[in-house]
Amino acid sequence: MKRADVWRRIEAHSKAWDMIIVGGGATGVGSAIDAASRGYDVLLLEQSDFGKGTSSRSTKLAHGGVRYLEQGNIGLVMEALKERGLLLQNAPHIVHDLAFVVPNYDWWEAPFYGLGLKLYQLLAGKYGFGTSRILSREETLEHLPTLNPEGLRGGAVYYDGQFDDARLLIHMVATAFEQGATLLNYVEVTGLTKDTAGFVNGVVARDAETGNEFRATAKVVVNATGAFADRLRLRAEADAEPMIVPSQGIHLVFDASFLRGESAVLVPHTSDGRVLFAIPWHGHTLVGTTDTPVDAATLEPVAMEQEIEFVLATAGRYLTKAPTRDDVLSVFAGIRPLVRASSGKAGVPNTAALSRDHVIHIDRSGLITVCGGKWTTYRHMAEDCIDQAATLAQLSERPCVTRNLHIHGFIDSTKDDSTKEDSAKEGGSLAIYGSDAHEIRKIIASQPRLGKRLHAELPYVGAEVLWAVRHEMARTVEDVLARRTRALFLNARAALEMAPAVADLMAAELGWDEPTRKQHLTAFRAVAANYVLTR
Repeated sequence: MKRADVWRRIEAHSKAWDMIIVGGGATGVGSAIDAASRGYDVLLLEQSDFGKGTSSRSTKLAHGGVRYLEQGNIGLVMEALKERGLLLQNAPHIVHDLAFVVPNYDWWEAPFYGLGLKLYQLLAGKYGFGTSRILSREETLEHLPTLNPEGLRGGAVYYDGQFDDARLLIHMVATAFEQGATLLNYVEVTGLTKDTAGFVNGVVARDAETGNEFRATAKVVVNATGAFADRLRLRAEADAEPMIVPSQGIHLVFDASFLRGESAVLVPHTSDGRVLFAIPWHGHTLVGTTDTPVDAATLEPVAMEQEIEFVLATAGRYLTKAPTRDDVLSVFAGIRPLVRASSGKAGVPNTAALSRDHVIHIDRSGLITVCGGKWTTYRHMAEDCIDQAATLAQLSERPCVTRNLHIHGFIDSTKDDSTKEDSAKEGGSLAIYGSDAHEIRKIIASQPRLGKRLHAELPYVGAEVLWAVRHEMARTVEDVLARRTRALFLNARAALEMAPAVADLMAAELGWDEPTRKQHLTAFRAVAANYVLTR
């Protein structure tokens, strides 16, 4: 995936595309995979970097949604559990199972949660991840040695999926390319074009790197911009009624000592109506999330003070070592693009109660908007969206093939032990690249200095920076430290200390002069400041 090659492909494209997809998050890229794998001619444009928004800021869970089961949304849970199974099947190098323990401090919790989690397991059917069961007090503490033992009666364990959201997305981008889609980051769609009948038939876009503007036409345009969906809809129809209710969630990251062992904690009820997770992730402890209504979506949301205090206080009630502000290595916020339950603008909706079902909406102008849903169900959302888009555009009917389509990097674990080799040699840092790990090792073999860690507290090496620039369309220091690696999300201060070395490597690859290098460093430091929790 080289940006210059993509531009050449666009410039050589003289006819209308079958589809133009606006938005490079999970839903947009998933739709590009689906459409291209059916044989449709697809262009995807992303205003910033792939996954810059919600898709890199999740709780890192490929899950069915235990809370939706309590709400009685059996259909959504069954759909998500099936998609969870397909994710593991198609991207085993990125998705894995994880044990979750629900601690019980009241007599009624064990039978109540035990029964609910057994139903959760049964609903998964052949896509199940493991057997749920009730735990004794001793067994609960074996799973979670750092759980607060005071008043603990026992617990219940069940199994769900975990993944690296941004890494999966980058591999999905590569998959879309391999299927024939054309995808480009840092190109903002600034307008929509219409035919004489008033139907949307293309986009006006601007390359953020050069400032050059261009136009592209298509038989149908798909709006997959998530939290920003209403902005594009208003460009198509000035009187379009808003669909999106933005809600902010935050996560705090600590070192691994706060959650020793290989299990996660699920607190099923918090004061804001959400569940709270404490999860082992990349050798750290990830705790979240909150659900706070916000007025508008932004590309770089910032954690609110009340959200930070809420997560710290709630985690402190369940862990033997109550985390403090000084323990926070990184804090990040994300916007959930929830869909309005009904029309009308009166009142403030309870975002915790809104369904995560996805919606496909066709405006009078013919613009298709796909929104809602959740990370785990991106593939099913994409299938529904492309079915509708193909019908609207009167394209030849072609079946969806993504249920059994392997994501880029796939390795058959029964035939290849390279991921195990990476885990042993690189502390697991290269295993998540799947089949690409071999190519990164070749870079290290040719330039051994690039195999050295960029920071003592994180596993990332210089060869990963070169790989990100050469093959994953990383264009900025932030792209590398936030989404190609997860340094910024794991330890913001360490990421800031790594930034000059990353900028040096990128400058050599991309031909940056010194003013450009400094400009990229300044831009990264401004973003990274939002991830550092001040004392």
